[in-house]
Amino acid sequence: MSADWFPSAPLSNLRRRAEVLAAVRAFFAARGVWEVETPLLSAAANSDPQLASFDCRYNGPGAPADGRLWLQTSPEFAMKRLLAAGSGSIYQLCRAFRADERGRRHNPEFTILEWYRVGFDHYQLMDEVAELATLLLGPHPEQRLTYRDAFLRYAEVDPFTADEADLRACAERWDVPYPKGLSGHDNWLDLLLSCIVTPALAAERFTFITDFPASQAALARIREGSPPVAERFELFIGGMEIANGFHELTDPTEQQMRFAAEQAARTAQGLPAPTTDRRLLAALAAGLPACAGVAVGLDRLIMLVCGANAIDEVLAFPIERA
Repeated sequence: MSADWFPSAPLSNLRRRAEVLAAVRAFFAARGVWEVETPLLSAAANSDPQLASFDCRYNGPGAPADGRLWLQTSPEFAMKRLLAAGSGSIYQLCRAFRADERGRRHNPEFTILEWYRVGFDHYQLMDEVAELATLLLGPHPEQRLTYRDAFLRYAEVDPFTADEADLRACAERWDVPYPKGLSGHDNWLDLLLSCIVTPALAAERFTFITDFPASQAALARIREGSPPVAERFELFIGGMEIANGFHELTDPTEQQMRFAAEQAARTAQGLPAPTTDRRLLAALAAGLPACAGVAVGLDRLIMLVCGANAIDEVLAFPIERA
């Protein structure tokens, strides 16, 4: 008889998981940040070409015209609608879903911690992320590097001036395997970041990488300069990306242009193009307060708390046992 009814994680790790959830809620309660819940199903989905969403059919009362709903890759869009409605600083602990993501650090269904601080910029938010990480993991040395400095230090290439041929040569110099036909400046940068830069970061440090290329702004503001950069950060601990944060874009016109560019990219790649979230755009037009937001992969953070090597060690039932 199959034993796949049994949890993949030791019960001791699941108890630690419960303790982490309680500690997170206490952390935000002490700061006056209140917990919210938003739908996991939506008529719109994230249009980022790097993300694949699950969809399902629903034809009951209130169904969208095409009868298609999407499981959310993060609660971001709905939370921003609450911010525009005047909620003030908020957080959410919930499930998120990303298709085609399964591995030692990935499960298609995972737990995300996302929060938004009204009046914060991304530097202030980095401070708070570090405080939460210290609460859960204990004190660690911290370093903050710009994206450019991280590439220069660990990959010995300037990500802003190198062309694709330079980045390919860098991969070959460091013996990094790459897919045949890989193209696109940002795709090459992503490869070098994950295969050269990230593994070189000290495992015992909280490392924040900031000032990403403007082409990788996602939902962040762009700061003018030479070159312009996205006001975005990522936190790495133990060789893993733990958090992705932004000084949030509040301009609805710019956001609509970015959505259109993402939809065009999806179409060019033969990917499904979900409906653009018109309700988010309406909320931005009504006025999103100046704020910073961050998404934390909570399962990965719990892996560090438990000293686990794989995400299955901190999940009761990963996809194979669901």
